[in-house]
Amino acid sequence: MESPQSSLEGKAVLVTGAAKRIGRAIALRLAREGARVGIHYFSSEAEARRTAEECGGAALFRANLESVAEIERMFREVDERLGGLYGLVNNAARFMRREALEITERDWDFIVDVNLKATFFCAKEAALRMRRQGGGRIVNLSSLGGIRPWAARVHYSASKAGVIMLTKALAKALAPEITVNSVAPGVIPFEDIDAEGLRMIEETPARRGGTPEEVADAVVYFLKASNFVTGQILALDGGLSLK
Repeated sequence: MESPQSSLEGKAVLVTGAAKRIGRAIALRLAREGARVGIHYFSSEAEARRTAEECGGAALFRANLESVAEIERMFREVDERLGGLYGLVNNAARFMRREALEITERDWDFIVDVNLKATFFCAKEAALRMRRQGGGRIVNLSSLGGIRPWAARVHYSASKAGVIMLTKALAKALAPEITVNSVAPGVIPFEDIDAEGLRMIEETPARRGGTPEEVADAVVYFLKASNFVTGQILALDGGLSLK
């Protein structure tokens, strides 16, 4: 019987968008857990190389996640270089403020192609491999914006709400061998936080923003949990979704 909390020692885990910010924190935490980390990036090559070095020489994978063909190529490279895949962390995402009636088709595709479409096709490619080897773990990063509607980010909220339902549907489709769960961060402040983000922190019951390391803790929990934990959405938001 599978243990409730298994070790990640020696297990291959791919993290998309792992060059910086939350993805970087997840990659570093996984390396400390002993995982063989794969770091995906697209344009942030210098940051990705630094993160890979800090992870003890993690494998780097470059791909434009807007393209399904590039996603498929990346996973073939994962086969060659990691020799199997236990975990996938769908972290890569785009974030844009735009008033609802100003959103263009280009704006919509810019957000949805990476935040939702790529999340599905990365999960699909990972699951095909996980099934062949008997199981695995997929963790999707959604957002508080997928739980609470954000009027100035309609397309972003729609994409992240889609990730939440995608997580639940895939959890049913891929059970019992593969679990699919989601972490939905609230405000995780970085140096470019805007006035709206600061206001949201003031409204947060915990009276602070979260940290990338706290998101990484939640991701690791789902990667290590037994297959009795699947289809779950963990709002890591200091209680803001309760308001």
